[in-house]
Amino acid sequence: MKKFKALLLGLIIFLGLIFIYFVTYNFVEPKGYDFMVKHSLTEKLPFDNNKKVYGSRDIVLVVIDSKTVDKYRWPWKRELNCKIYDYFTKYAHPDIVVHDSIIATLDNDNPESDRKFFNSVNKLDNLVVGFMPSVMGWENKEFGQIYDSAFQKFSIKAVDKTSSINNFYSSMMPFPKPYFDSVKHAGSVSMLPGFINGNLSSYAIDEVFRNHEYFLKYKSNVYPSVAMKTFLMKNNNPKVILTNNAIIFPELNYKIPQKTTHFQSIVPLKFYKLNKDGYSHQKISAVDIMDSYDNLNNGKTPIVNPDFFKNKIVIIGANVPAGTGLNDNKNTPIISNHPGVDIQATAIDNIIHRDLLKVTPHWINFLVTLLGMLIIYTIIRVCDLFKSIELSIGIIIFYILFSALSFYFGNAINVITPPVMFIITMLIGYTHKFVLENRSKEKVKSAMGKYMSEDVMKRVMQNIDNLGLGGKKATVTVLFADIRGFTSMSETMSAQQVSEILNEYFTEMEPIITKYNGIINKFIGDAVMAIFGEPIQDKNHAANAVRCGYEMLLKVKELQKKWAEEGKPKIEIGIGINTGEVFVGNIGSENRMEYTVIGDTVNLASRLESYNKVYKTKMLISSSTYETTKSFIDVMKISDVEIRGKSHRMNIYEVLKVIG
Repeated sequence: MKKFKALLLGLIIFLGLIFIYFVTYNFVEPKGYDFMVKHSLTEKLPFDNNKKVYGSRDIVLVVIDSKTVDKYRWPWKRELNCKIYDYFTKYAHPDIVVHDSIIATLDNDNPESDRKFFNSVNKLDNLVVGFMPSVMGWENKEFGQIYDSAFQKFSIKAVDKTSSINNFYSSMMPFPKPYFDSVKHAGSVSMLPGFINGNLSSYAIDEVFRNHEYFLKYKSNVYPSVAMKTFLMKNNNPKVILTNNAIIFPELNYKIPQKTTHFQSIVPLKFYKLNKDGYSHQKISAVDIMDSYDNLNNGKTPIVNPDFFKNKIVIIGANVPAGTGLNDNKNTPIISNHPGVDIQATAIDNIIHRDLLKVTPHWINFLVTLLGMLIIYTIIRVCDLFKSIELSIGIIIFYILFSALSFYFGNAINVITPPVMFIITMLIGYTHKFVLENRSKEKVKSAMGKYMSEDVMKRVMQNIDNLGLGGKKATVTVLFADIRGFTSMSETMSAQQVSEILNEYFTEMEPIITKYNGIINKFIGDAVMAIFGEPIQDKNHAANAVRCGYEMLLKVKELQKKWAEEGKPKIEIGIGINTGEVFVGNIGSENRMEYTVIGDTVNLASRLESYNKVYKTKMLISSSTYETTKSFIDVMKISDVEIRGKSHRMNIYEVLKVIG
């Protein structure tokens, strides 16, 4: 039964640990991840002496911001975008232009404006625009099939070795046909929140964007994100191999670790510090590009020199406060209103410059957590309390510092889950140790109870911190009981027979003494010394001692009959009882002491017991004991007895019967 309870308790603790680990890992760990990402942001070289830019210097943001819409009221005609596009086509010649936007409808009120816009798109050969996949199916399946077939022009030829990604997306948000025909390069701008390298973290409530989907699968084809498409164009479209764990570019000797779920590929973003304007990359207002284009066409000095964009990647996007429909802020680990265009720039920056955040696989995090738990539990079991607390807390602090250092160097490990499990292990470990120590103490108490009185042991335990030599004076009653003729009897018996009789005799006497609030102070060969009145406080100690002695005599008569039937010798006992003042306490040395009583009262009780041989009696008491107990006993007075060690004679009494 005990084993079953132990197994059941172990199972409950095991399941509890799994539950705590699961809850912490999935619902609390993301917050620790976000905290570490935010406080370990990296810096790159300043763009110039006047303004720091923490992202790469070769990525520039052109943002339709408040300054832009103050001059050109939104919504504007699409032909205004032509000023931006044509600026890069005619004057500035960046490596790649990325437009983080989606064109889903025609402007039927301004068809000529659309025509100019599509013409500008067609002329910008290095332009990458955004498309958006959807989980909604096509309303018109025939149209969907035709569009999907045409849309394959934006897919990439990759060796797809992934096995876990299903066809999560069911359709594509369609481009208007003139726009579709004009666009040469496109990539997904889709982002999904709530994941840490494949770890679903309370998706319904966690709207934190931590990762990038560098490619997606749709209708058995592979499509890049705008960041991936930018990278491929930047590197002359190298061969791509997709696996469940990596995106591999063998010609570039480059591998991007990733995690694939049933519907998505995930690569954690490595964020950079934000500038005062809320962007981590160099940001230029779109209106400055538009005005620069006008100035250049009119022979004036541009606000932004076209040479600035040489060999750079330009990302065009919109970010205007709420009310205009251009608020594209997202909640990321570093800020709650991170501009979407800067997130896209971060994804491009990471992949182009191989500046990736490496997330430790879950199985390694789990093993580290388990190993730490085992180490802490072992420390608790092996070391004393204060040492184990110091070492356990030291391990927790070390791990937290190590995780912070890991994030600083671009390696993300679990931050919250291991320390939480370490603390839980400490609680379990100390609880287990406390239970085991209590069991051990109970075993010691049980064992020591066979060597000393339980009441003496309780007194020792109560004063465990103040043990020392010394004691006090107290009035007690001392009882000595001795077996008559034991020495001669033992000479005719084997040692085993002697021990059997003594053990049975003492076994029967001990509960009688305990019954009357006495404690067995010691066994002296075949004799018993018992004390009444200390350490058990009892004002009737003399009466209880006499009643105890009389019952001991009756019990011996019962044993005599039993031993006679067993062929064992008949034994008799003599009892001496005295009441008086003694010194009671710890006697001995600093290293070894005994709780006992000493004094003339003890000596007289011992003498009285020995006088039973002289007067052929069985139980003698002193006059001091008699005066307290005479109301309920029948006695025979033995007058003027000369007691060895006493200067005067005294009366002693043989107890014949206890009346009441």
